[in-house]
Amino acid sequence: MSALLPPLPSLPALSTSALSGGGALSPASGRSGAFGQLLADVSPRAAVVQAQEGDTLIGLVKAHYRQNQQPISEQQAMRLAHQVAARNQIDNPDLILTGQKIDFSSLRMPALARSEAPGPLELAPHKSQSVGQLAAPAASTATALASRPTPWANSQGAEVQHAVLDKTLERAVAKGFVPAHEAAAVKERILALADRYNFQPDDFARLSLMESGGMNPQASNGNCHGIIQFCDGPNRGAASVGFKDNPRAILGMGLLQQLDLVDRYFSQAGLRVKGPPIGLDDLYLTVLTPAARQETRPDAPLPIAGPQARYLHVGQDTRGPITRNSILAGLHNLTNALLPQTPRATAPPVLGALGKGAMTRLYDEVANSLPTTLR
Repeated sequence: MSALLPPLPSLPALSTSALSGGGALSPASGRSGAFGQLLADVSPRAAVVQAQEGDTLIGLVKAHYRQNQQPISEQQAMRLAHQVAARNQIDNPDLILTGQKIDFSSLRMPALARSEAPGPLELAPHKSQSVGQLAAPAASTATALASRPTPWANSQGAEVQHAVLDKTLERAVAKGFVPAHEAAAVKERILALADRYNFQPDDFARLSLMESGGMNPQASNGNCHGIIQFCDGPNRGAASVGFKDNPRAILGMGLLQQLDLVDRYFSQAGLRVKGPPIGLDDLYLTVLTPAARQETRPDAPLPIAGPQARYLHVGQDTRGPITRNSILAGLHNLTNALLPQTPRATAPPVLGALGKGAMTRLYDEVANSLPTTLR
């Protein structure tokens, strides 16, 4: 089952009265120029797409435009996604099913060329495991995540500040990773992902600082590419999002496009829509080694092939193991080093082992040494 990101507050679902002639946006929608001309000029094509695991309506709309090298904004994509839902009599445009056949002819574009459905992710360094196994009820990662004590919960009501995310985006703009005019849309997309999978937006920023130097879509170590380092190889990150044959093509995508891949990857890796809150350690392990999430003890060595970045190892010694607590310490240390002006709120306690009470150690109890190099 695949879900579309919740509609943005400024983009209500299109009613049937908003549709005109062949499904193009009506003049009242205010769309004109190249975007409107594209809809008006091309002839309708038969374009039925069978939804694959991780697909979303908005992602499929964007895929049509990417295939035809046409620009499209987040707002335009959202409106067209609602239009497609209406024409396909999809009652809930926020929900599509794996295997569901959806007619995209209202986009008036050539049929979408789809690669074969992505295979399961490689969930351990020396052992492959299907996503279906990962999500199985017995002894599953999802069960482990749901049963773990969590150091935070999403709050409703007062406006939430995201200091780390804001600083990371400011840094990304200053370094040329993201155009200044796209920064607001990037933040909006990250907030939507955080809401969908129930993690803190600031934690995604911390993850990106470790993986790509902070929202850098061009980051690559030769084998892994993009903002969360989609890696080459069968059943690994790049293959799971449809880039098995040409992983480096990910580097040709902008940050907003790569965030669509992140959405698909999180779904493939077993994160549940509106599931239990995901802490920083589990969020990072979802990217680094998904199978390691099943070890929930905070100081137990994790089955992660190494060495990794020194910040992730116990004592920042690459000869030592990586634990949940060392991951938390390393991500916070690196964030504080790269974003020294980020305000520091009272830190939640480090997670204790299952069956134990909350531990008194804090995330701030980490080494104060500054980085000398990043991986």
